[in-house]
Order: sequence, then C-alpha cells, then structure tokens
Amino acid sequence: MRETAISLIRAGHCVHPQRMTIRDGSWRSVIYPALSVLIIHPVEGPMLFDTGYDPAFFAATQPFPERFYRWLTPVTLAAGSEVASQLTRFGLAPDDIRHLILSHFHADHIAGAHAFPGAAIHCSRAGLDAACSGGRIASVRRGVLRALLPPDIAARARFFEEAPRVALPDALQPFDMGADILGDGSLLAVELPGHCPGHWGLVTNDQAHGEHFLVADAAWSTDAIRRDMPPPAITSNFLGSARRVEATLRQLNALWRRNPAIRLTPAHCPERAAEAGQ
Repeated sequence: MRETAISLIRAGHCVHPQRMTIRDGSWRSVIYPALSVLIIHPVEGPMLFDTGYDPAFFAATQPFPERFYRWLTPVTLAAGSEVASQLTRFGLAPDDIRHLILSHFHADHIAGAHAFPGAAIHCSRAGLDAACSGGRIASVRRGVLRALLPPDIAARARFFEEAPRVALPDALQPFDMGADILGDGSLLAVELPGHCPGHWGLVTNDQAHGEHFLVADAAWSTDAIRRDMPPPAITSNFLGSARRVEATLRQLNALWRRNPAIRLTPAHCPERAAEAGQ
C-alpha cells in the first residue's frame, strides 16, 4: 500500500455514563473525545476522515426535537478547536482539503463537513439513504442531525459500495476485503456493521505505524477491543444492532490477538486522544 501521513485531531468531546458504552463500566459520567484524522496523501494531498464536533452542532441542536440530542449527550467545544480552525497547526486551510471521508452520519462525525465545500465526500450509500429517511424525531433518535448534511452531498458523494473491491493485507485478517476509494490501494474502506446503517472504517499504510485501521465507532476504545467488551445491548440496539456490533467487535479482538502491533484507532478512544496534541 502507498504510504500516507496520519495526524489525529481532537475536536471537542461529549460526556456519557461509562456504563452506557462498555458493559463493565461504572455509572459515572466520563469524557468521550471526538477524533478527526488528517491524512496527507502523496498525490491527492490533505484529506479528513470524519470531522468531530463543530459550532454547527450547536446551531443544529437549537430547535426541538433536535435539542434533545444536546441534552442527552452534552458537548464541549472550546473556541477554535473545531477541525477547520485546527488545520492551521499543520499549515493548511479548509480549502486545501480535497477529500472528506465519512465513516457514518452521526453528528459527532459530520458536524464540520460544511467547512469543506470543495471536497469530494466518500461515504456509504446505505448510510446516506438512512440519514435522509424518516422524520426529525426518528433522525434524532438515530443520532442524525439532518441540518449537518451538506446540501449538495448527493452531487459530491462517492460511495464506498461502488468502489473497486480489493483484498486486504494479511495483517488485517480476519478482515479480508476493502473498497479502494482512490483506486491506488492507499485508502481502503472496510465495512464494520452494527453501530448504525452504513458504518465503515478505513485502512491506510501510515508512514509512522504501518497498517492503521481507523475503526470509527465499531468500538468505544482500544481497551474495549483488547478485552472484547461491547456496550450494553440496549445502547447498541438504540442506534443499530447489538448482535452485529458484538460480531464486529469480536473480529477486531481477533485481529488484535493475531497482530497485537497493529494500529487500531476508535473515534472516541481516550488513549488515542491523548496523542492528538489538542
């Protein structure tokens, strides 16, 4: 695989009772950072995997019923900590982002999408269809804020399901197939079902760490992967399918056991957030 340069960016956080995200957790509230990933491709240049939170989240959750989302998952976003502003740390501006890769359409993963109007959007067709279906109450219950979807997303979208299918490196077993979203083998989208419709991760060859698997919300932490400890079924079934969440987590645990050195990055992992420099 062609090498890319990877930087993690922490863009705000929310708080939840820990027990709602891991079965043996406590009932105390803990911080869940929202990570975006800056990927520098040697030909295509800078791109982002997810966006974390953004001031647009607070605008989208001002009316009812969307405000319930803000009440259920209180969000903190310091001034200037949205991804679009943090790009200056890397000598970049939002207009430099040519590709935006969205793991799924929950608000904490797409809130900053509006800041990159010139970027192609790589996403799941099934995920986008689900995000655009149903009424406002149903959308909020599913973790979707439709106001955060770029209005021209249909024209800019490039769907994982339509990208060429390729075999993954042996180091990724038991995951065996990916979608080659740029056509050069450098970014391989991998379906990680269960968390919600159209939930995908991304594999790239990180020049610092080798194979790097961005697993989005397939797990809440690297600790959960190592211990094969899923969320309570009530949490998983609220947004998706507990049965499929647990099956995907078992695969991630099997991958880690087979290859403990592999780099796995969940979107809300505190261990990874500590490396993000923000």
